[in-house]
Amino acid sequence: MSIRDLNQYEIIKDEDLQDVKCHGYLLKHKKSGAKLVLMEADDDNKVFSVGFRTPPEDSTGLPHILEHSVLCGSDHFPVKDPFVELVKGSLNTFLNAMTYPDKTMYPVASCNDKDFQNLMHVYMDAVFYPNIYKHEEIFRQEGWSYKLDSEDADLEYNGVVYNEMKGAFSSPEGVLDRVVLNELFPDTAYANESGGDPDVIPNLSYEQFLAFHKKYYHPSNSYIYLYGDMDMEEKLVWLDQEYLSKFDVAEIDSRIAYQEPFAKMKEVEMPYSVTSEEPLEDNTFLSYNKVIGTSLDKELYVAFEILDYALLSAPGAPLKKALLEAGIGKDILGSYDNGIYQPIFSVVAKNANPEQKEEFVTLIEKLLTDMTEHGIDRKALEAGINYHEFQYREADYGRYPKGLMYGLQIMDSWLYDENEPFIHIQALDTFAFLKKQMNTGYFENLIREYLLDNEHGVIVTLKPERGRTARMDKELHDKLQAYKAGLSKEEIAELVERTKALEIYQSEPSDAEALATIPVLKREDISREIAPIYNEEMKLAGIPMVFHEIDTNGIGYIDIMFDMSEVPEELLPYAGILQGVLGIIDTENYEYGELFNEINVHTGGIGTSLELYTDVTKAKEKEFRATFEIKAKALYDKLPIAFNMMQEILVRSKLDDEKRLKEIIAMTASRLLMRFQSSGHTTAALRAMSYASPSAKLKDMTSGIEYYQNVARIEKAFDTEKDELITNLIKLTRMLFRADNMMISYTAERVGLEGMKQQISAFAEGLYLQEKESGKHCELHCEKKNEGFKTASKVQYVARCGNFIDQGAEYTGALQVLKVIMGYEYLWQNIRVKGGAYGCMSNFNRIGEGYFVSYRDPNLERTMEIYEGVADYLRTFTVSDFDMNKYIIGTISNLDQPMTPALKGDRSMNLYMNHVTEDMIKEERAQVLEATQEDIRGLAGIVEAMMKAEQICVIGSEDKIEEAKDMFDTVTGF
Repeated sequence: MSIRDLNQYEIIKDEDLQDVKCHGYLLKHKKSGAKLVLMEADDDNKVFSVGFRTPPEDSTGLPHILEHSVLCGSDHFPVKDPFVELVKGSLNTFLNAMTYPDKTMYPVASCNDKDFQNLMHVYMDAVFYPNIYKHEEIFRQEGWSYKLDSEDADLEYNGVVYNEMKGAFSSPEGVLDRVVLNELFPDTAYANESGGDPDVIPNLSYEQFLAFHKKYYHPSNSYIYLYGDMDMEEKLVWLDQEYLSKFDVAEIDSRIAYQEPFAKMKEVEMPYSVTSEEPLEDNTFLSYNKVIGTSLDKELYVAFEILDYALLSAPGAPLKKALLEAGIGKDILGSYDNGIYQPIFSVVAKNANPEQKEEFVTLIEKLLTDMTEHGIDRKALEAGINYHEFQYREADYGRYPKGLMYGLQIMDSWLYDENEPFIHIQALDTFAFLKKQMNTGYFENLIREYLLDNEHGVIVTLKPERGRTARMDKELHDKLQAYKAGLSKEEIAELVERTKALEIYQSEPSDAEALATIPVLKREDISREIAPIYNEEMKLAGIPMVFHEIDTNGIGYIDIMFDMSEVPEELLPYAGILQGVLGIIDTENYEYGELFNEINVHTGGIGTSLELYTDVTKAKEKEFRATFEIKAKALYDKLPIAFNMMQEILVRSKLDDEKRLKEIIAMTASRLLMRFQSSGHTTAALRAMSYASPSAKLKDMTSGIEYYQNVARIEKAFDTEKDELITNLIKLTRMLFRADNMMISYTAERVGLEGMKQQISAFAEGLYLQEKESGKHCELHCEKKNEGFKTASKVQYVARCGNFIDQGAEYTGALQVLKVIMGYEYLWQNIRVKGGAYGCMSNFNRIGEGYFVSYRDPNLERTMEIYEGVADYLRTFTVSDFDMNKYIIGTISNLDQPMTPALKGDRSMNLYMNHVTEDMIKEERAQVLEATQEDIRGLAGIVEAMMKAEQICVIGSEDKIEEAKDMFDTVTGF
């Protein structure tokens, strides 16, 4: 049987999608009106997605709350959290749900046929038959509810989405993005916040919540996507029989309205919150934004990605360079958002001042006018096109399945024209068209039409306001207490009762019969084989190399590694700065903008990084190796250019360029602070581990909080620090970039070795010749600090760490199972479900380091108490064989993620450098597959050993940290 024989569906398109090596179909289900795209591909990492157009009607966050809530049980799968049960017991390679400004997506992926079918079944049931109609508690848990623990307690709001968005609205970048979107499209759904504004979320009623689901979660408003190597006919028959045939076509107006252009560009000023200690000067965001046609124009869709590169995003791009040189902001960010109906081109100056707004706008428009008159740098356009085309052809999305990324990109056109799903994934013709336009004035005309002569735009000034978070928190507190004061005794008692009832609902496990409905693989379905390791030691031109022979489609991935063991402790922060400087500073032969373009014209990119490799055979001695690495990827015939450019960066960079160094230092400080806001959990965990772990200490010194403190110190007193900075950077290059201090990791096919010896020889000969200082080895001094870092955020990132090997415990593969149990059972239930945090994580590694950390957490002391309870929970851990099986499957899923060729090479090299053998991995896998209830109970001692270190770090709100200051040795801000 073929797709054409299925009478339930109408074939609208049948296309050979050669650019992405797929065959595509666009179908419509006749009875229900569901729209489907199928992409047949030789890829066993299969992807399914069901999505809906969900234009928000207000800023209560309805689409977002619904996205969370439909995954809390359904007709066929009446457990309280099938999403969590799937994570625990599935071999998925992707499992999530996402809310966008105009759509909600439910994608899953798996390489296992049986597992893939299970995932499809649970997700289809979740979206069409959710338990939200039976249990109001789901809405109150995931959205918002009143929380009143006793009649005398303060009344509060709680809810997972409510707390998540409190965190999102604490980030100035997040606030800016929302203001821009809302202001540019005042007459459309984009004027509302689909994720939810915390001030508005509590206006949402349960009845509105259900009505939104009834209206939009219907097959006639759905977009169903299947990708990979599977029996498509079988899937279509199943979709029809189990779900789609149960519905009739319905008229649903979910159209995304077109915003008519403005007659005059808008200007908006908004506040954002900073702590009482943060400066007001040099802390304003200036943002210039224009609407660029629609996302249905396939040439424009890519052309503005090229212009974003050429004008703004590349180091040395003219807009970025001019604004920095004019002193307007310390960091210039650009973006081109083409994932909505009317894309937005943005220029953002961060760490600027309000009085610079006119100069900011004038300079941008003057530069753009100059370019329309004198032309855009051709090399920049060529580099931009090659950079995007290389990425498109390589299709390396890291850990994300390729089919998932295609499915998301398809929505950039399909959502707005149901007959055009493929225009953006078939992109080679578009790249060819744009190459021909480089010398025709095409790009200059785009600047004129869409940037200069286009009034559909907004200029946003985002100004810092001290104490704003505390003031708003007090206003909310007073409002809630005033509301409580107006209630009768009976109404207060009812609120207390409802709070308790929700906690009881959350605490009660799903019954065994309901849990049995979630399809789970058996341990016998799991292979005991480990993923291959591709390491072949060799020497080329006298340089040690580890070769990873993998099919890379003609791309060579080269990683040159320089040993950092001689670098003294006082120079390590400067190694972090050197890594950030190289590649974006002038060299002897190129200005830094030209350098970046030259690299991207010929290669897939060159980057630097600092890496840490811990010796797992010497965990007690805490031995590790740090390397300074420069990495390149290029087609084999372009590798000579890649080597030349890497050499140019390492030994010919002008590290005495004071002006450029000052710009980079300011930009680095700004970006680190931004990262601490968005990834506070990883920052806090690293900082806490650095109190006792030399390898974590080095990482913190070169990329974490200590690194930021040093960079901020240099920025503040640059004129007095600059000479020492330059001296140390130059000293490091001589110390590191020597032929006798390097080794190479190379991922390619065997044919990619041809000519490599000559390339390596020429590269090594151009390095420094400084004598190696024999016997010198860097020693790091750790110190327990237990810090609380105050921010303007309304949520916390709470970390507790320690090393269990230090206390005599040993690593076992069962700890990987514990990670799943913690993340989706004990921590999940107590920190997310009951506590209202957005996330909670744990980790335990082979060198004994373990941590617990929460993400966007409204609590602090309560979360620390939950960490204290882990060991007791484990001592009495009781689990059925069925549930234990799920935890093991979920653990294997984490261990067995599919890898791109580049990731296979990276994994192999990491194992080599960490001295992890094949036998060790096999032993760990066996310990996972054979784990029992008793093994998990036995981990109580390991967790206790970890907790004995009492290492804590919290990044969070000023008030919460002040309230808990006795917990910390030091309380400070950034």
